[in-house]
Amino acid sequence: MATNTPNVLRSGNPALSAETFRSPGFARVADAMTIQGTVNKTGLSLLILMATATWTWNLASPGPMSTEYNPSAATPWTMVGFIGGFIVAMVTVFKKEWSPVTAPAYAALEGLALGGISVAFESRYPGIASQAVFLTFGTLGSLLFAYRSGLIRATENMKLGIVAATGGIALIYLASFVMSFFGMSIPLIHSSGTFGILFSVAVVIVAALNLVLDFDFIEQGAEHGAPKYMEWYGAFGLMVTLVWLYLEILRLLSKLQERR
Repeated sequence: MATNTPNVLRSGNPALSAETFRSPGFARVADAMTIQGTVNKTGLSLLILMATATWTWNLASPGPMSTEYNPSAATPWTMVGFIGGFIVAMVTVFKKEWSPVTAPAYAALEGLALGGISVAFESRYPGIASQAVFLTFGTLGSLLFAYRSGLIRATENMKLGIVAATGGIALIYLASFVMSFFGMSIPLIHSSGTFGILFSVAVVIVAALNLVLDFDFIEQGAEHGAPKYMEWYGAFGLMVTLVWLYLEILRLLSKLQERR
């Protein structure tokens, strides 16, 4: 893929878009972004996320005098994680050069949130959290192998399709969120019926395919000689997709559990 064709740099992930390489003053630098550097920073971000997620999880885990989870004990930290993570994500998108600081902060905050939401699901469906973690990392590893081996290529038509699907899903979720303020909802997408499960399967697939576009974006960034801080920004973009994928897998698994 030619590095002088900026219109091919497209990702369904709003954190990783073609505009990243069109910013004024963006040019090849000596100390440039590398794929290995991005991989290392992604690994560090995941470790940070898992550390804070474990801490939140332990707050709600059964203690010596109890055999039941207490999700409410983690609720304040879950809210801090979600709200703080959203704010830090917005700052990172608009101030990419701050990503060496904001990307680890985002990972820590999302860990707080995911630990809390995971323990809430675990209290209702024992074993679901470990299944979701395994499937998320399994999907990441499988798609990375497929991408690096050339089995999957981020063609222009594929990018257009995934971006359109991601946008459609975002609009559905936004509509559902707005309707909730008026006591209404879109029942089919949240139900454990056939349509609800098929919807969740489709969302999981779209989220997973966004990983392929993220891999392509990072590869293009390295080829363009992006600044070194873009390694952290690339890691941040991957984390955004992985968090989304994990949550959607949790939702899908919970619906399947309800069908039993």
